[in-house]
Amino acid sequence: MSQFPETELIINSENRVYHINLKGEDIADDVIVVGDQNRVSQISSYFSNIDFKTEHREFITHTGTYNGKRITVLSTGIGTDNIDIVLNELDAAVNINLETRELNPQHRKLNIIRLGTSGALQEEIPVNGLVASSHGIGLDGLLNFYEGWKSINENNISEAFIKHTNWQKNLPYPYCVAASDLLLNKFKENIHVGITATAPGFYGPQGRQIRLKSSAPNLNELLTSFKLDGLRIANFEMETSALYGLGKLLNHNCLTVCVIIANRVRKEFTNDYQKSVGILIENCLNKLSN
Repeated sequence: MSQFPETELIINSENRVYHINLKGEDIADDVIVVGDQNRVSQISSYFSNIDFKTEHREFITHTGTYNGKRITVLSTGIGTDNIDIVLNELDAAVNINLETRELNPQHRKLNIIRLGTSGALQEEIPVNGLVASSHGIGLDGLLNFYEGWKSINENNISEAFIKHTNWQKNLPYPYCVAASDLLLNKFKENIHVGITATAPGFYGPQGRQIRLKSSAPNLNELLTSFKLDGLRIANFEMETSALYGLGKLLNHNCLTVCVIIANRVRKEFTNDYQKSVGILIENCLNKLSN
């Protein structure tokens, strides 16, 4: 079996994958990923015990037990570029022998659930409401760099989206990947379900204008009005498309659940951010552990 070269897979002196500073035994089968470093300790405060902690750069990890289930919580930072690091390195930690640099004979499949904050693109989704992402549509272009992406792409959604938005040819192809049915069915009860649009930035790519003006000033309206076979674009954030795309290519189960902290249609914003995040954490920990 061939070895993965040192330049392709960077392993530190403790035999852990470099950026996230983890090896397989540190990682539970159920992994919660969050953008905010501070949210890791907020989630792990619900655990009955924490058996492992580490941090390197923006990547903080706590592994412990909630309601009898071992869970890992890992901060990713913001954006699909960070998801690219985290998904590749999580997979390497659990599926590659970090001493021999060879692929393990048995594939280990993780359940990876992103808990995020988000802006709603549909008027009826309230602030503090929860959205499970049935699909991630990527405006970021990341998955286009990976062989095999076309085999997992939801072509009908991508093509309908291109037509509906009159998508600019200078922008990346808007790939679209479905969530894990296993996880979506576990989490979707009593929350909103819809497509999540993943933007490569917070300002221009999400239609915000301060001093710089957007090249697509009506993009948000086009996202809101998009419909296909009963599916609509529910919300905007910055990580889901890469999570779904890389997760499916690497054969892991992935799902994003976001709490709505802003309704972009009604121009409303949460008046208690920590309360909003608490609603998200408690709902999802209970569903994950049942």
